[in-house]
Amino acid sequence: MAFIVACLQNEYQIDCAYNGRKGIEKAREAVPDLILSDVMMPEKDGLEVCDALKNDERTSHIPIVLLTAKADVESRIAGLRRGADVYLSKPFHEEELRLNLTNLLEQRKKWQERFGKLDLAENTTVPETSDLPKADVEMEDAFLKKIRQHLEQHLADADFDGPRLARAMLLSEVQLYRKIKALTGKSTAIYIRSIRLHKGLELLRSTHSTISEIAYDVGFEDPNYFSRTFSQEFGVAPSEMRK
Repeated sequence: MAFIVACLQNEYQIDCAYNGRKGIEKAREAVPDLILSDVMMPEKDGLEVCDALKNDERTSHIPIVLLTAKADVESRIAGLRRGADVYLSKPFHEEELRLNLTNLLEQRKKWQERFGKLDLAENTTVPETSDLPKADVEMEDAFLKKIRQHLEQHLADADFDGPRLARAMLLSEVQLYRKIKALTGKSTAIYIRSIRLHKGLELLRSTHSTISEIAYDVGFEDPNYFSRTFSQEFGVAPSEMRK
């Protein structure tokens, strides 16, 4: 562990856990950007860590690098089957570790591009992409759809904000923020606003309600603020949508 910390401490904020059980607890609480785990650990081994975190909606999106002295094919396959994104055999070169972490973070950008293009007003998905595993996409889709369902149930309630959404999702505010940020690149507040705006766009296209009425219907207390943020989101004012 000391070697890894020495390699990465100037580029990453590092938090350490000294057994698998503690690692799982910390990951669920803090929702980090990356996880490096040894396979051989007390209490919970690296494979159990993968199982626990990849099957938990709070942490399922987090890339996991498994480190092990076992270099045989069977061990690597076992790690990958349990959800590891990368399996590194020890000893490994410092640059090999750095490149793998960089590549995993770049892959997260593909997640953000993918989920950022979702039509938030609809419970639909964009076409599948070959470089993102289908099972992973489906799991994260389900998480974001659950968020949209909660928001649509409280759409006209301007006070239904991040803290209330987190409670509805049975998550802490930090867990919700970091999950949404990882998947979409947006903060919780901006993501909620985007959903409201997309619903507003849908109502502009499908109803004869006034812009002010639509603003109130989608949870904006100030129609002028609705119009400003609508223009920022879609590049055109609400009034222009009806011309």
